[in-house]
Amino acid sequence: MTMSAGWYLRRLSRMGPREVGGRAVDAVRRRWWRSARPACPSVTGARFTAVLPAGTIAAIPPDAAKRLIAEADRLMYGHAEYFGVVRDDLADPDWWCDPKTGRRAPWGYAFDVPYRDEDAVGDIKQIWELSRHQYLTQLAAAYAITGNERYAERVAEHLRSWWAANAPLRGVHWISGIELGIRLLSWVWIRRLLDGWPGAAGLFEGNPVAVNQIWHHQRWLAAFPSRGSSANNHVIAEAAGQLAAACAFGWFPSSARWRADALRSLERHLRGNTFDSGLNRELATEYHGLVLELGLAAVAEADAAGVPVPASIRLVLLRMTDALAAVVDSRLRPPRQGDADDGHGLVVEGAGTDRWGSLLATGGAVFGRLAWWPEVTGTDVRTPLLAALIEPTEPTEPAATRPASRPAHFADAGLTILRGPEEIWCRCDGGPHGFLSIAAHAHADALSVEVRHDGVDVLADPGTYCYHGQPAWRQYFRSTLGHNTLELDGSDQSVSGGPFLWLRHARSRVLAVDTSGEGVARWCAEHDGYQRSVHRRRVELTAASRELRVVDEVRGPSRDVRLAFHLGPAIAADLVGNRAVLTWIRDGEGRSAVLDLPGQLSWRAHRGETGPPLGWYSAGFGRKEPTTTLVGTGFADDTQGFTTVLRFRG
Repeated sequence: MTMSAGWYLRRLSRMGPREVGGRAVDAVRRRWWRSARPACPSVTGARFTAVLPAGTIAAIPPDAAKRLIAEADRLMYGHAEYFGVVRDDLADPDWWCDPKTGRRAPWGYAFDVPYRDEDAVGDIKQIWELSRHQYLTQLAAAYAITGNERYAERVAEHLRSWWAANAPLRGVHWISGIELGIRLLSWVWIRRLLDGWPGAAGLFEGNPVAVNQIWHHQRWLAAFPSRGSSANNHVIAEAAGQLAAACAFGWFPSSARWRADALRSLERHLRGNTFDSGLNRELATEYHGLVLELGLAAVAEADAAGVPVPASIRLVLLRMTDALAAVVDSRLRPPRQGDADDGHGLVVEGAGTDRWGSLLATGGAVFGRLAWWPEVTGTDVRTPLLAALIEPTEPTEPAATRPASRPAHFADAGLTILRGPEEIWCRCDGGPHGFLSIAAHAHADALSVEVRHDGVDVLADPGTYCYHGQPAWRQYFRSTLGHNTLELDGSDQSVSGGPFLWLRHARSRVLAVDTSGEGVARWCAEHDGYQRSVHRRRVELTAASRELRVVDEVRGPSRDVRLAFHLGPAIAADLVGNRAVLTWIRDGEGRSAVLDLPGQLSWRAHRGETGPPLGWYSAGFGRKEPTTTLVGTGFADDTQGFTTVLRFRG
């Protein structure tokens, strides 16, 4: 996908004068750097002191260690899967090759590489992912647990290969700050986890090539921070990686300045990216997880180096952790909202480790569990590692403001969770369209609902699937029709200007919420995305009858309407007229529900259609599978409402 001149003009229109000026300075600096590449200052007597406290590795639960070692062995044999593409070339990877398309990114000055053009480069996320070196943190962790030097030797071999193939400012891996920031964080943890290996010092502080790479990464991040309308999760990754490296690899004349600047940036942007309620402002749940992971890892490095961390940073991370604990379902799954690209801040786990349970376990170790938190039964490797470095939060006045009971309504984020018996969970979306002027990771999903029964997606958010290279699929998965809400006149509620760019944002407001638990939980909201008409939706969850009622109203002139309900991949549907019988299996037991759909509309089931896409579910980035979507078509005006009733059977 190559961005057109029109896209760049539309993108420019969403910037303020200060951002335009900053980007102009960046452009001049990029041109200057093409020929002016300074040498890394000489470093003598460098030592790595940010080691794990004694006994940390022994505290890793045996089953978590076993999963990690099994994953490390798969990696040693060259096997991995990224974004739905199975790879068997990791024993000796080509750092520039996209395994999905077979294309190889061109060589040259980094800022000349057309990374958005899949015809020239391939799938950029496939190329970038391996070079985050998070698979090497897994191998390094396997060495730390087992003492088996073959893991350490593979890590050293791959780092030397990468450094040789990716000279500073040359090639595709020097384009994006989030990639450099996460890579630095990986290198810090690789060095820490390899500390017992005799070759660790010679690989890092005793290696002029490694020192040069670390210095140039930090110089790049100091020069080109994400700014203005792009200051979302990317700037958090840049600040976290810069802070981690400046603390753990503080060997350079600029280290103190880089450290101070990164800490200020992290403090500012963590607050800017997070609602007071603790939810991430991008309203894309996976980025909530990514930012929380990055923030915790950054604090761990500062604490390990004895660098004072502002109390506001810990408070934001505390609120983010409590918010996560509040919104997960009975199986510790958070909402599937907005974009998701499987991005992680620090990876030291094996397959089968629950990401969200791990985050809650770490939060419990660092901040303390509250009585209403859901129980975390799984184990992980990361929690004992981070908890060993992070200073526990003292029960000071800010901590005393933590919720006394489980929050259900997050007014600033417009997110409400309705809960019923037998683990019925319903997310209602009445919040802002997205974050900053471009709302890059938003979907056109105003007033959508997401319903689960004991952790099974019944009315599902279909997910994301892709970012670059497949515009029809990108458009579908973030469209209004691609969510459980109502579409008018075949248009999205918000106006897209292209990938990662929204020109007009639907404005939603929550009108009423009652989650007091007195038998019926209620929510009502509306949005103005259709300009001449207002879409209003009421949702009621009745505990006694295990019934969810959704009432849609359109206030304004008569319009063509499509009302969509996307079923989860485990759900089989038998649609007759306007009634669908839903069945699924959970833990070996058959479950069922009846979905009575508005009779004023004509209903049809769609599954796995491609022209155009309809009836798909993406469990993770790069992966999709057919599922059933029920779409009702007809007309809407302000004389009638559309009532949908979902009844769960015994």
